[in-house]
This record gives sequence, structure tokens and C-alpha cells, in this order.
Amino acid sequence: MRYIENNLWKVYTHKMIHIIDYTSDTVEETEVTTIKECIPFKNRQSVTWINIENLEDVDIIDQIGNLFNIHPLIVEDIKLTGQRPKMEEFDTYNYFVLRMFSYQNKKIDTEQVSIIMGESYIITFQEKPGDVFDPIRKRIRAKKYRINTLSSDFLAYSLIDIIIDNYYVILESFGEQVEHLEDILLVNPTKESLHEIHSLKRKVLHLRRSVWPLRELITNFERSESELIETSTHQYIRDIYDHVIQIIDTVETYRDSLSGMLDIYLSSVNNRMNEIMKVLTIISTIFIPLTFITGLYGMNFKYMPELSLKWGYPAVISIMIITVTGLIIYFKRKKWL
Repeated sequence: MRYIENNLWKVYTHKMIHIIDYTSDTVEETEVTTIKECIPFKNRQSVTWINIENLEDVDIIDQIGNLFNIHPLIVEDIKLTGQRPKMEEFDTYNYFVLRMFSYQNKKIDTEQVSIIMGESYIITFQEKPGDVFDPIRKRIRAKKYRINTLSSDFLAYSLIDIIIDNYYVILESFGEQVEHLEDILLVNPTKESLHEIHSLKRKVLHLRRSVWPLRELITNFERSESELIETSTHQYIRDIYDHVIQIIDTVETYRDSLSGMLDIYLSSVNNRMNEIMKVLTIISTIFIPLTFITGLYGMNFKYMPELSLKWGYPAVISIMIITVTGLIIYFKRKKWL
């Protein structure tokens, strides 16, 4: 991202800092280009949500870390986007990090979202533009929902809740793909279906790695004794915990189903191979006596009485036909055909 120096503050050519400041009666929404413009929103009586998109330029993270006295280790965690979902408590703020998934055009995209929850402010850091927070923004703008009357901890709960609820969209997509693959495997398993199973299994495992740590994160959030979290918010956090448990159970179900699909694929391939070998074996068995007869009369000994008989050739052909017919009848009675 291109920028120019302005004293100690950097001016960004693209607006990447979105601010919503609200109370029960008012909503102020703006986009700024420097961290300096965020100063008036610090230590207000209202709730301020500062959303920073695109972490390519790390200087903006350092500047907002200095402005809100965020610990250097937390600033470093925000920059490193491979963090495990977790929650850390400090005297003046709490830090959350989790994965946000999106599903568009049958493709799953993921990014890290870091949340700083202070007494009257929330700061969110996203890897790139675009998120699942639009329903929350609409509720804030409407000024008629509970979120406008409560403090920043409820906004943090709302953000985490909508990220986790969006996992259901991903799971629904996984479920449809699992059912489709099951139908294919039972009818016509192919190498392409095997590749699809492995691809979907990798996606499920990736989601699983993001979901399992959430149980610990939500547990810490619920049991936290931080003064920043009001008592009334704890019951809402328990609802998130229930959602996380449901998601974990669903992910484990899909993982087991996909593992079972690999066994189904191998069994189907083996069954098809057995059917092919069965047909080839039957054909070989039928031709064994025919090969014996033709081999016997192909030895060309001088004194073979049948060679001089006029009906020798028709007789040998008749014997072959009777042999083949007898073998087919025998195989059918044994239900091998």
C-alpha cells in the first residue's frame, strides 16, 4: 500500500480504517486515512469500533498499538497471521484472535481476525477487505437493538458470535459435498472422486484446527473476572459455547464420514476388480478344454485315425459346442454367472 509521510503519522492512499462510534441514540460512522484521526475517539463515553483492513503495512499496527498502549507482544501476534485462536487478558484490555471463514463461488477463504476489547472501544484487525460483520453494522445503524445500549464487551461478543455462526455456512457446504461424494462412490467411484475426498478432508481438518481451540477461548471468555466484561454478557457467551460444541461435533462427524469414504472407495474398486477377474476367469475356464482339443489335433501325427474321417471336423466342432454349453449351464447353476 502506497503512503506519504506526514510528521509521525502516515497517510494511506486507500481508506482502510473504518470507525463506528455509537450510543443508544447516536451513531457516527466515518473512514479515516491516518491513525492520528482516531485520537478524538479515544476515551469517549460512547462505544467506538475501529476496524482496520489489510495488514500489509505493519506501521499502522505499530501506531495504533502506541496510541492505545497495546503490549508489543500482542502487536507482534496481530502481525503474524498464523496464530492459534486464543484469548489473553490485560489490565486495560482483552485480546482475542480467531479465524474467519467465507464461502464464495464454491471456494472457502480464511483469514485471521484480531480483536482488542477496551473499556469503551473495540479494535478489529483483518488481513484483507471484506468480512461477515455487515449484520452487526446494520443493527448499530438502526439504533433500536440491544447492542446500542450495552458496552464494548457486548460488541466483542457480537463479533465473535457472528464469526462462529458463519461456520455453519461452511459446514452446510461440506455436508452437501459429503452427500454428493457418497452417491458417486456407491455408483461409479473414480480417481476424480478420490481426489475430491482428499481435498474435502483437508478442508475439514483445516476447519477443525480453527474450531477446537475456540472451546478454550470461549471458556476463558465466559469465566473471565475482568472488569471489562459485565455480568449480563456472560449468559450470551454461554450461548456461543453451545454453538462451538455443535460445530465441533459436526466437524468430527464429517471427518469420520470422509475417512469411511476412503474405505468405501477401496472396497468399491476391489469389488469392481473382483467382478472383472471373475469374468476373465470364466472365459479362461471355458477356453481351457477348447484349447486342449485344438492342441490335441494340432500335433500332426501321421497315424491319427480321425484326420482321415469325413465327419471328423464337424464332430470336433460339435464336441466344442457341447463343452462350452455344459460349462455355461454348470456356472449358472452355481450362480457364478
